[in-house]
Amino acid sequence: MAKKLSVTPLHDRVIVKPAPAEEKTAGGIIIPDTAKEKPQRGTVVAAGPGKKDEPVTVKVGDNVLYGKYAGTEIQIEGGEFLIMRESDILAIV
Repeated sequence: MAKKLSVTPLHDRVIVKPAPAEEKTAGGIIIPDTAKEKPQRGTVVAAGPGKKDEPVTVKVGDNVLYGKYAGTEIQIEGGEFLIMRESDILAIV
C-alpha cells in the first residue's frame, strides 16, 4: 500500500486489505456478482504490537489467508478493510 493508514490496531489485532473477488473460473466462465464468494486472502496493511508475552508474527505487506467469516469489515479513508485478531489468520502465503 502506497500510503500509511492513520489507524493503528491495538494488541494482537491486524488490518487486512482483502484481495478482489474472482471474476472468472479456471474454465473461463464469468461469475455474476450474486454468486461471488467472499475472498479469504488479503494483504496486511497494519499490525498491532502484540500481547505482553506474544509479539505479532505477521508484518505489513504479508499476504495472508484467513477464515471465511473472520474479522469485522470497516471503512478507513474510503477503503474497505478487515480488522481481526492474529489468531484468525490461518497462513502467510
